Amino acid sequence: MSTDSGKDKGKGGSHEYNKEIFIGKKPLMVYVTSTLIQLANQPTVTIKARGLSIGSAVDVSQIILKRMGNIGYAIGDVKIGSETVQSEDGRTRNVSTIEIEIKRG
Repeated sequence: MSTDSGKDKGKGGSHEYNKEIFIGKKPLMVYVTSTLIQLANQPTVTIKARGLSIGSAVDVSQIILKRMGNIGYAIGDVKIGSETVQSEDGRTRNVSTIEIEIKRG
């Protein structure tokens, strides 16, 4: 996922103004907490990840749905794709991406 806010890719964390959570290498509950805080203020939040972090993005969305299911969260649109990224040695690679939209019910 490309970040327009100038933050480093892969670091993870929440972006309050974008309504987007970028999944990185931090513990899952950090992203779950960030997403829940965003959902308290916004009707929808998008969880974004690429590469090996895709599984973690799915886990975060499922934790929110299963553990907070009685509050009424739901999965919205799920988008999958790939990005072309240039590695440090100059080669071009394709990296898989996912965007999972979580909605308040």
